[in-house]
Amino acid sequence: MYVKPDDPRLLPISLRSELLAAGESDRSLARAIRTGSLERPRRGAYVDGELWRSMTDEERYAVRCRAAYRQAEAEVFLSHASSLPLLDGPLWGLELGDAHLTRFDGKAGRRQARIRQHCGAVSDGDVVSAHGTRFSSPMRSALEVTMVGSVESGLVVANHFLHRGDFTLAQLQERYDGAMTRWPFSLKTDLVVRLADPRIESVGESRTFHFLWAWHFPRPDPQFKVYDNGLLVARLDFALPEHHVWIEFDGKVKYQGSLRDGDDVTAVVLREKRREERIAEITGWRCLRITWADLANPARLAARLRNLIDSVARSRRPR
Repeated sequence: MYVKPDDPRLLPISLRSELLAAGESDRSLARAIRTGSLERPRRGAYVDGELWRSMTDEERYAVRCRAAYRQAEAEVFLSHASSLPLLDGPLWGLELGDAHLTRFDGKAGRRQARIRQHCGAVSDGDVVSAHGTRFSSPMRSALEVTMVGSVESGLVVANHFLHRGDFTLAQLQERYDGAMTRWPFSLKTDLVVRLADPRIESVGESRTFHFLWAWHFPRPDPQFKVYDNGLLVARLDFALPEHHVWIEFDGKVKYQGSLRDGDDVTAVVLREKRREERIAEITGWRCLRITWADLANPARLAARLRNLIDSVARSRRPR
């Protein structure tokens, strides 16, 4: 559920007050910044310079959020997008500027110095603790991010935790119905809860599912099983049975994850082509493959899918 102790996102942070107490001075700290041995993820917080420069934007965001948590004067926990790194959750589509902190005392929050403070009722199980930090639980996080991000980014998070088994769809619905319907900025939350599906396995698949909903295609069947004489031969990312079409999201991870000993990517692609041909022989359906680049141009992708559906329909008409 949580990141492992050796994860880069848990890069040790030293506050200015701690370094001064250990014998450093403002002059020595400034010199360390100039030479690159230290970096400042936030004012008054210091980390190893070489490690910081090797980190991704998402990893740096996690460190900045942890620094903001350590510097907080009120009793708080990391929430919204800022809880996701410690939960090993996806940050796709979420703004990585502000650190989100929620106060335990229920007082109104404020926004300053790249920190957004939130207030809200905290129920049992809403807050978890690991690595010396308190943060929103997976279920609360999934609901919170819908209030600061888009429906698409919220769906990515909800599906991730549902598929991982952190909670069930019924539990998510119950938590939302119980209190969060009255939270501000929660209009998108209801949509995310209704669209969420634990069968969806990846960020790319969640985005594909959202694309189909946003462009008014029929709701697909995720992880559709194809049998041949009673033998399971394939699971399709998404099926549109009424249109005799199935959809596969082709991300880099899919091909890397299919590598066998002695394989290269070409062997995987050829094996996937043979798989597609067998599915087509069994079902009589046609396949549309979607990539990250396709999702970046949804209008063109929607036209491709509609053309494919029309083509299949024409080919199946009696002559």
